[in-house]
Amino acid sequence: MNPIVAAATVAALMAAGSSASAAAQAPGPALAGPLPPAGPTVRAGPLPARLALAQAMEEADARSPRVLAAAAEVEAARGRQRQASYRFNPTLNIDIENFAGTGPYSGFAGLETTVSINQRLDLGGRRRARMTLADAEFVAAQYRLEIARADLAFEVRGRFAAAVAARDDLALARENEARARELVRVAQAMVDTGNEPPLRAFRANAALVQASAELRSAEGGEATARRSLAALLGVATPPAELIDGEIATQSTEVDALATLDVRLAETEQLIAEARLRGQRVEARVDPSVGVGVRQLRETGDRALIANLSMPLPIFDRNQGNVAAARSDVAAAAARRENAVVTAAAAIANARADLDSAEARLAALEGAGIEQAREGVRLAELSYRAGKSSLVEYIDAQQAYAAMRTELIAARRARAEAQATLARQAAEGDADHQP
Repeated sequence: MNPIVAAATVAALMAAGSSASAAAQAPGPALAGPLPPAGPTVRAGPLPARLALAQAMEEADARSPRVLAAAAEVEAARGRQRQASYRFNPTLNIDIENFAGTGPYSGFAGLETTVSINQRLDLGGRRRARMTLADAEFVAAQYRLEIARADLAFEVRGRFAAAVAARDDLALARENEARARELVRVAQAMVDTGNEPPLRAFRANAALVQASAELRSAEGGEATARRSLAALLGVATPPAELIDGEIATQSTEVDALATLDVRLAETEQLIAEARLRGQRVEARVDPSVGVGVRQLRETGDRALIANLSMPLPIFDRNQGNVAAARSDVAAAAARRENAVVTAAAAIANARADLDSAEARLAALEGAGIEQAREGVRLAELSYRAGKSSLVEYIDAQQAYAAMRTELIAARRARAEAQATLARQAAEGDADHQP
């Protein structure tokens, strides 16, 4: 079967030429070679007993399944990017004709054997359209990974701020409860010496009951806040102590056009445009060409054959898919505009909230809290000396506690505004390349 061997040799040469051409036009080293190994698994084990905000954010990034999933999606997009660069495979055809029939075609006397190879030609630009789409999808996967990390950091900042506020509320509740107990002791002593009527002792005991109830509530709230933070970090046992400390946030103006959400929306618009180009390319005709060898056993003659085939776009010219892809481009452009508006509003609101919280803190941390603390001290001295009533002393305590509560709330509001600004300012790898 020398003709078959010859045809197989021709097929191998054509396949080698096709492979060499594909290798010459394939992307650079970034897409060559074996696939990268699978990414790391999530971190396990307990949290540190004493946890700062920076530690909490690092632990969350290392433990979060959502970050791991987004990283896996990047590697999946990398694989699709590699696949998009490959050309069509050639097709080997072996045809055996004119045997096991009647008359001169009985047996194998009239056998004809044809070996050919066919190659689909990419004249319409399908490969380039696939590569462009895969590149854009790879960049989008990178942005989604950065967004997953930024969203996680935002949630960690928020829950850490809530846990710190709950801790400070608990400390204030304990202080109020201790002060109420001392007030009961002083009031009872004043009643015993005849300086106060028994009603004052009842009033002091009522204040103690209220302070004790608030302490129980603060204890539950603080434990719940720490457990919520631990759950976000992927563990059941919360840290025993939270350490104060802030991470510097963006001090300059944050450009809405530079936010991750807008960049992702822009990339998704590029994806929609690439899909539109791909659907338009599908309407073009890509012919297939082939060459082979035929042997006629009866005469022993051999001959080369060639063929050309192509679909005729008479009915289906992919009109519906092109129209749908065109609408997808318009929708992606609208989503991009909405992302810009949303990001700009979030940045403006966060800056306004931060300015408000800073102003509240400046007033409270300055003379305000010191005056309230001094008022409690003077009211206590005056009450012990019998110069003021129990009601005035209790009022001074409540005013101080209210100001402390407002201070805690202002610190939490500042932390939450900073978290929002940090989320909008997150850039990750600012210039993702396919």
